[in-house]
Amino acid sequence: MTDKLIIFDTTLRDGEQSPGASMTRDEKLRIARQLERLKVDVIEAGFAASSNGDFDAVQAIANAIKDSTICSLARANDRDISRAAEALQGARSARIHTFIATSALHMEKKLRMTPEQVLEQAKLSVRFARNLVADVEFSPEDGYRSDIDYLCRVIEAVIKEGATTINVPDTVGYAVPELYGNFIKTLRERVPNSDKAIWSVHCHNDLGMAVANSLAGVKIGGARQVECTINGLGERAGNCALEEIVMAVKTRRDYFNLDMNVDALQILAASRMVSQTTGFVVQPNKAVVGANAFAHASGIHQDGMLKARETYEIMRAEDVGWTASKMVLGKLSGRNAFKQRLLDLGVQMESETDINNAFAKFKDLADRKSEIFDEDILALVSDASVLQMHEQYGFVALSQHSETGERPQARVTFTVDGQEVKGSSDGNGPVDASLKAIETHVKSGAEMVLYSVNAISGSTESQGEVTVRLQSSGRIVNGVGSDPDIVVASAKAYLSALSKLHSKADRVPAQG
Repeated sequence: MTDKLIIFDTTLRDGEQSPGASMTRDEKLRIARQLERLKVDVIEAGFAASSNGDFDAVQAIANAIKDSTICSLARANDRDISRAAEALQGARSARIHTFIATSALHMEKKLRMTPEQVLEQAKLSVRFARNLVADVEFSPEDGYRSDIDYLCRVIEAVIKEGATTINVPDTVGYAVPELYGNFIKTLRERVPNSDKAIWSVHCHNDLGMAVANSLAGVKIGGARQVECTINGLGERAGNCALEEIVMAVKTRRDYFNLDMNVDALQILAASRMVSQTTGFVVQPNKAVVGANAFAHASGIHQDGMLKARETYEIMRAEDVGWTASKMVLGKLSGRNAFKQRLLDLGVQMESETDINNAFAKFKDLADRKSEIFDEDILALVSDASVLQMHEQYGFVALSQHSETGERPQARVTFTVDGQEVKGSSDGNGPVDASLKAIETHVKSGAEMVLYSVNAISGSTESQGEVTVRLQSSGRIVNGVGSDPDIVVASAKAYLSALSKLHSKADRVPAQG
């Protein structure tokens, strides 16, 4: 007999809390469609009360996704919960996830509430949420560092109020596997009505043990839901990585004896989409989805692989979506073929105008690059110049000159609120000169805290994908740009980041 393990993906909520990983509504919707294709059970679409933008994203996802439960986070108060319920109205299956801190440290220093006040607030919030939706999840924030006697009281009370899932987060990544697994086990044994709810784990990766802790919570503690993100995306050191949890349970089914709904063939596509959307590059030696995850350099390993694949591979690359890259479209491809390929890749654009803009960019790229790969198309439609045509700043053209012994010069033409402007400057290199040329007009005063270049595919004519992270007045944003010319990609990324800095949408960070 086997049990089912529920996969709860929080890439669009907790993953988005990575500095600079904030996503637009359309980007969130595109990733949600891929998560649905991946067949995750629950998609935590955002924190509806945090901003109008997040509300719109949760609402759009709730209306579009039919095969996964759509969840919104809410603090333990009526306003947050009402806002979440409103955003989720169009969902075929909706869940409200409410939380309040229960550790002594958080209650005293952050909430400035007594344990009895927190207990009462937890009960009231779950009761209120349960009257709005049938599926309510409760999380005691910083649960692992909470007093276990008090935590048992809180969990018993919220289950009585109708909580259907109890999530015990290791909010600060302090746990170690054996202790965390036994902590969940003890809670389930001591809470009298523990069998009335599904138990969940949510682990952060500050000590590099998020996946191990989550698996211990499942195996030792008896949890049957794991909260995770694509690529382990998340604030600080990140969250438990979905791809590692899924493949650990699938590969070691002899040990875990659990079934899942997840279609592992969609893992790599989800990983690439999240990476290209957020600009957070996947490290080459990352398990399952890293470029070297199935590469064998050692002669001994290569010899073993040639004789019997299973000598050095415990899972097959193709089982998670790795295949040899092939040209999917070329310069003679028509609009309908391009549109169909976008749908195959999980990209659904809002209007014919967006499709036409994307197709024009594709044709331009095909004139400059002989082979067009799926990665190129995903990067192209992630480009601010396609999906964010109405942003404050847009790239038009660039010229630059550099030679040995001379200081590079650059001239950049770009739009500001639809009006073309030009800037020119010298710099330490062509990229530096180009970005300084933009700044001569913009004068943002922003600090660049990250500049990263990644090749989208594996040849010298590959598109370069550049991530620029800017910080200004305590706000951190990412801009991503792609182009076969790395200097142009850099300018696009910089303008994209400036547009996000210019946006006035407020974001209220949540913990969980």
